[in-house]
Amino acid sequence: MKGKITLVTGGARSGKSSYAENLAKQSLGPVAYLATAIAFDQGMKDRIKKHRESRPQQWTTYEAYKDLYNLVPEIAQSHDTILLDCVTVMTTNLMFEYENLDWEIVQHEEIDRIEDRIKQQFVGLLKSCQEYGLWLILVTNEVGMGIVPENRLARIFRDMAGRINQLIAQEADEVYFTVSGIPMKIK
Repeated sequence: MKGKITLVTGGARSGKSSYAENLAKQSLGPVAYLATAIAFDQGMKDRIKKHRESRPQQWTTYEAYKDLYNLVPEIAQSHDTILLDCVTVMTTNLMFEYENLDWEIVQHEEIDRIEDRIKQQFVGLLKSCQEYGLWLILVTNEVGMGIVPENRLARIFRDMAGRINQLIAQEADEVYFTVSGIPMKIK
C-alpha cells in the first residue's frame, strides 16, 4: 500500500499548523507528531509549549530533525499518520549543523552540496513513509513572497527552503496554501 503525502504551506501565522493538525485528526488511526524545533530561546520555548498544548494527548510526539526516515519503521508499527511541523525549521537546524561555516563567504559549490544533503533528508523521509503506507502531512513556510533579504545567509535559506518546498510539493498527493486561517487546495 502506497502512502499519501500532504503538504501544507503558508506565511507566518497563516493557520497552516492548525489546518495540518485538523487534517491529522481526520486520520482513522493513531498519529505521530514529528516536532523539528529546538528550544534555543524563551520565545521558541513558549511557541513549543503552545504547540504541545494544542495537540491531542493521544498523539505520540517525537522531537527530532535529522534522519527522520530511521524513525519511520518504529512509527509504522503503531501509527497510520505522521505530522511533521515544520520543514523550514528542520532545514534551518540542518543548515546550522555546519557551525564553522561562514555563510557570508561560502562558495556556491559548497552551498549546493549542503542543499543536496538536506534534500536527501526529506527524500528519505518521503520514500520511507510511502513504503510503509503512512499518511505524511508536512507543514512548511512559504518564505519567498516577501522582500529580498539583506544578508546572504537569509537569501541562501530562502532559496534553499523554496527549492525544498518545490521538491516536496512535486512528490505530494495534495498541497494546501493557507492565508488568514483559510486553506486553499492548490494540488
